[in-house]
Amino acid sequence: MFNSIFYPTLLSMVFASLFTVADGIFVGQGVGSNALAAINIVAPLFLISTGISLMFGAGVSVVASIHLSQNNARAANFSITQAFAVGTLLMALIALVVYAFRIPFLRLLGSSDALLLLCQDYLLLILPGCVFLVFQTIGTFVIRLDGSPRFAASLEIFPGLLNIFLDWLFVFPMQMGIAGCAVASSISCAVGAAMVAWYMFFRVRTIRFIRLKLTRTSLYLTARNVGYMARSGFPSMLGELAMSVVLLTGNYVFIRALGEDGVAAFSVACYLYPIVFMVNNAVAQSAQPIISYNFGAGNRYRVKRAFQVSLGAATVCGVLATTVLTLAAKPLVGLFLQAGTKAYEIAIAGLPLFAYSAIFFALNVAIIGYYQAVGQNVRATLYMLLRGLIFLVPAFVLMPVFIYPQGMWLAVPVAECMTLGVILLTNKK
Repeated sequence: MFNSIFYPTLLSMVFASLFTVADGIFVGQGVGSNALAAINIVAPLFLISTGISLMFGAGVSVVASIHLSQNNARAANFSITQAFAVGTLLMALIALVVYAFRIPFLRLLGSSDALLLLCQDYLLLILPGCVFLVFQTIGTFVIRLDGSPRFAASLEIFPGLLNIFLDWLFVFPMQMGIAGCAVASSISCAVGAAMVAWYMFFRVRTIRFIRLKLTRTSLYLTARNVGYMARSGFPSMLGELAMSVVLLTGNYVFIRALGEDGVAAFSVACYLYPIVFMVNNAVAQSAQPIISYNFGAGNRYRVKRAFQVSLGAATVCGVLATTVLTLAAKPLVGLFLQAGTKAYEIAIAGLPLFAYSAIFFALNVAIIGYYQAVGQNVRATLYMLLRGLIFLVPAFVLMPVFIYPQGMWLAVPVAECMTLGVILLTNKK
């Protein structure tokens, strides 16, 4: 059962990461390194939208799986409808606030004067896509839970291919620059959201939308259920927020030490890292419904077996990712930056160091996903906070003091390694 979910999920996750990587390649080659740096400045917002969608998607997947294991389809349908409605409305509200305060927001993200106009061009056109992305991503969890992992995979594959084509069309033939890249992303997310809506209304098998009442009792129940889903899915959101912290803190450190070229070089790692994240997240997401369902049904053997398979797959993926990023650093960097430029040279020296984070990251995500699937949300949240904030920010600040400039690239591997150490030590107890 794990394989039947894993391979479609893996394929969809890879395309989801290519969805982001395509932006970087076309902008880096077609517009320039400053535009690449500008997208990296704005990228934390996109990760926040992904985090919200993962929180509600993973949360409702856990909650609905348990309801279905107990033959309570009505409760599962309520949870699913609430997740779609609240998650999408929350992201729409955030998009409106960001639009209203866009200049202070970009300054907060670390934009320099040289990058501000490019950042603004990209931000304004990517905001609608962030809202559609939430609806699309929640849909992948729900549709996978409904027993259609292949259609769930198509929600990433088709929009991903469309995004790549539109990136090429808008950046090269139409010469729209960084704005074209943002428009391509927003259109692709809108298409993915439309596919989810079509499935939920015309092809759904077991679970479906139901009408939510606006009475006081109904709103209270919605708030209670959403809170439970949010607690279950919060570790998944923290995973994206951790990547946002990597981007935000890294952007500050690199731009102060190496200027716009430093941020452009760092952006290469940030474009490639989501592939590592998505592959290992596919492992965790594939195991999650199996673990949650059997945990709800009281089948401890299958829970343990699914976790073992997940951990083994994560180990293989992590080792492969570290190896590829280390040995193929030059051709990978060359996809984004012109050879011979300062940004190119900085990235070539730093990417192999950054690559060491992949193996530790893979194991951390698999273990945290297990705790999330069995409802141990406090422990899962604590581990996410360790790798995404508590260890990460000090590592970015202190590592360059001891090893410069290599310390800037080693901050993420050190934070992931320390988190894994804490996980192993606490599990021994």
